Amino acid sequence: MNFAATLPGIRLHLMQESDLAAYKQLRDTMIAAHEDSFTSDAATERQRSADSYRSRLGSPDASSPCLFTLCAWQGPRLVGAVSCEGEARSKLRHTVHLIGMMVADDCMGRGIGQALLETTLRLLRANTELEQVLLTVTSSNTGAVRLYRRLGFERYGQLPQALKCLDGRYLDKDLMRLPLRRDQA
Repeated sequence: MNFAATLPGIRLHLMQESDLAAYKQLRDTMIAAHEDSFTSDAATERQRSADSYRSRLGSPDASSPCLFTLCAWQGPRLVGAVSCEGEARSKLRHTVHLIGMMVADDCMGRGIGQALLETTLRLLRANTELEQVLLTVTSSNTGAVRLYRRLGFERYGQLPQALKCLDGRYLDKDLMRLPLRRDQA
């Protein structure tokens, strides 16, 4: 499924099986360059196969936690992606988690991240069972925090020392939330 992108030269579509290798390549590159921005570490992720990301394709099967991964393409190159995971437990089915948001370094600042998030939010709002979107973001990732705030996410907490880096540093994570409907704010 393709979506109209408001950016010239950028095409958005739901990730397909044929996109898995490009997704792994982008993810490996981004984690290696910005390890502080990801919960995963570069060494572990490099060991994964492209096929191991198949679970991020989404599935009509209600037992699958992934709702979808939205990809941004510039010509033949994957330049951004974001995934949404739902909750299988009945008391949590109204909540979705935004994970793995990334935009290639040479494409940052061009509105690709915002286009990915705005399209993702439109897709989520179309599902009347979903009421809120949650995410975590490394507190020091000011660009991402600024983007999330601009789109209406609010910080509802912080997890101190959420990540322990290989060099011994600790990183805090901001917990952010966006109600999908005005009456749920």
